[in-house]
Amino acid sequence: MLKLEKLTGKREFRAHETHRMDELNGLPLASFKRRGIAIAIDFAIIAALKLIFGMHGHKEEIEVPKGSFAWMLMEAKETVLELVESTFYFAVALKFGKGQTPGKWLMKIKVLSLTHHEIGWWQSIERGLGYGASILEGGFGFLQYYINRNRMTVHDRIAETIVVDVVADADAVSVDDERDEL
Repeated sequence: MLKLEKLTGKREFRAHETHRMDELNGLPLASFKRRGIAIAIDFAIIAALKLIFGMHGHKEEIEVPKGSFAWMLMEAKETVLELVESTFYFAVALKFGKGQTPGKWLMKIKVLSLTHHEIGWWQSIERGLGYGASILEGGFGFLQYYINRNRMTVHDRIAETIVVDVVADADAVSVDDERDEL
């Protein structure tokens, strides 16, 4: 195959995640409602942390006319800081929670990598940034859950992840165990 590539200059697609996707095949996916409640819980935690640590609404005391270039720069800086803080929360919570933020843990759902057995730091960061992409599309990035056959939103596709129902997955495993015993 390598010789053919050298001779013709053509390449062929090679699926490298097939084994991992076979492992995930048939897992029960989390509902939109439980995913929505989980992210609402996580955003409430972020808001509470900002209140506790005094990070929310921290604006410089410089008086600048509203609508001026300096005002726009200050607003852009605040927006970037909000994005960094939220991404940091989601990345750390997802990585240390082994696929579960506090909201996902309470809702009994879990994020799984489509490419690795464990969600990595980079995937956690991508997923955190992906929430911004889902919001930037006017929220349509979240609603793509209903269009995608594997119920993947924009942030799922960016980070190459799926969200599964932990309770239903445990039930499926126990049913399979019972079948093996018979």
